[in-house]
Amino acid sequence: MNWMKQDRKRKQGGFSLIELLIVVTIILIIAAIAIPKLLTVKQQANATAAVANMRTLGNGLNAYASQYPAVGYPAALTNLAAPSGGSGSTPTSTAANLIDDQLANSGTTPKQGYIFAYTPGTASNGPVTTYQIMASPQSGAGTRYFCTDESGVIRYADGAACDWTTSPIIGG
Repeated sequence: MNWMKQDRKRKQGGFSLIELLIVVTIILIIAAIAIPKLLTVKQQANATAAVANMRTLGNGLNAYASQYPAVGYPAALTNLAAPSGGSGSTPTSTAANLIDDQLANSGTTPKQGYIFAYTPGTASNGPVTTYQIMASPQSGAGTRYFCTDESGVIRYADGAACDWTTSPIIGG
């Protein structure tokens, strides 16, 4: 009977310090392996979102140029956003309601880790017929840069600014 009491006391004691340290060490090793992979996956997701946003911007710019042929491409991305009066307001050439406000303001406020710099071409006695968009990753968002123009071809460069000689995205 006495041995049963001692056995119960030992079982109620829980884990030893060594057992807990081993478990914590294993968890830390797994975290050390997993966290860099998670950051890489997040950067890849940001780059994929940047390509999708470049396509959305290109579609919005082409729709704008079709809707306002006398203007051509707009002077700023903010011209593609919704009118300030809300959804019931009539779109105009300065508020065309073609893309969401966050993407329209992505030249100053990052969207999914990227800043989208829009540069319209110059118009000489007619509508603006060219543009360029450069997507630059912000701190921690990744290392891939993207660019496109009125041709719709999206190009990329790793670690440096994109230009018109860099590789196009396959299937773009």
